[in-house]
Amino acid sequence: MSAKTMALVVGLAIGVCSAAHAGDDVTPPAVPSDIQVLGYKPFLVAHAVGTQNFICVPAATPAGVDWVFIGPQATAFDNELEQIITHAQSVNPVGVIDAVWQSSKDTSAVWATKDGESTDPNYVTPGAIAWLRLRVTGAQLGPLGGDRLWETKYIQRVNTIGGAKPSLSACMPSAFYTRKLVYYSADYYFYR
Repeated sequence: MSAKTMALVVGLAIGVCSAAHAGDDVTPPAVPSDIQVLGYKPFLVAHAVGTQNFICVPAATPAGVDWVFIGPQATAFDNELEQIITHAQSVNPVGVIDAVWQSSKDTSAVWATKDGESTDPNYVTPGAIAWLRLRVTGAQLGPLGGDRLWETKYIQRVNTIGGAKPSLSACMPSAFYTRKLVYYSADYYFYR
């Protein structure tokens, strides 16, 4: 996808989805009950675009192969289309590989793991990755004391488009260790 097309997609998605912003006036999104965040308040919303990444490997499946998820790679924007967060996968402060969100402003970061999931068709678009509730497993201040994400306790991934696992027919022994980067977009709500 060209940079111009990506900018258009981001602009349209942000216009259609909830505005990305920070502050005490963030309203929690409507979500299935199994991914609600209770007892915490959202303080930041960011719209991400990027890829969900998979690798074809031998597996204990009837086909003997499978696509294994190897992490996301995305950039999250505010409502002015300014980058505010980078999202990937890395080792958290206690040595476990988890999803990470790092502030583009002060480099504070939080790591989180899946704590709830929904594929409820009343919310999740067909062919899109699941909506998630993620529990924070680690946090890190920026090198100059930046703390924008420091107090995050939960993150929700909602309003997903794309990102689903590739077709198993594209994973065969001749394609072992081939990677597929599958486009996705989502809104992330940060709770403290």
